[in-house]
Amino acid sequence: MAKILAVNISEQKKTPKKTVEVGNLIEDFGIEGDAHAGKWHRQVSLLAKESIDKAKGMRTDGLCHGVFAENLTTEGIELHTLPVGTLLQVGEDAVLEITQIGKECHDGCAIKALVGQCIMPKEGVFARVVRGGKVRAGDAIRVMTTE
Repeated sequence: MAKILAVNISEQKKTPKKTVEVGNLIEDFGIEGDAHAGKWHRQVSLLAKESIDKAKGMRTDGLCHGVFAENLTTEGIELHTLPVGTLLQVGEDAVLEITQIGKECHDGCAIKALVGQCIMPKEGVFARVVRGGKVRAGDAIRVMTTE
C-alpha cells in the first residue's frame, strides 16, 4: 500500500522542511503554513522514501524527512514514473494533480550543500491541490487517474 511517511513544511523557501503531525491541504493553494503554497503549479512537493534511500548511498547522516524540502514523504509508490495529469487521492479527502516531474536545482541549494547532490531535479514530484483536506503520516495514497 502506498502511504505518507511524513508531512513537512517550512516558513522559508530553499531550506529543508520540518515534520508536522497534520498538514492542512488547501484547494488551489497548497499546505497551510508552507512557503511554497500559493496560486501556482508547484503547490505541494512529493518525494518517495525509495528515492531518498538512493541518496543515502551518497551520505548516511542528516537524511530525515523533509531534508529535500519535500512536503510529503511517501512510500510504496514510484511517484516520478507517473505522468503529469495523474490524480492522487491522499488521505480521506484530499486530491492532488501531478503538474511537474523534477525541477532545476537553484544556486546555493541548502539541500545540495547538506547532502552533496539533490535528487529533487530527477525524482521530485510537484502537484496542485484539486481538493483540500487534512493529511498525516500513515494516510493512504491512491492513484485515481493517469490522464
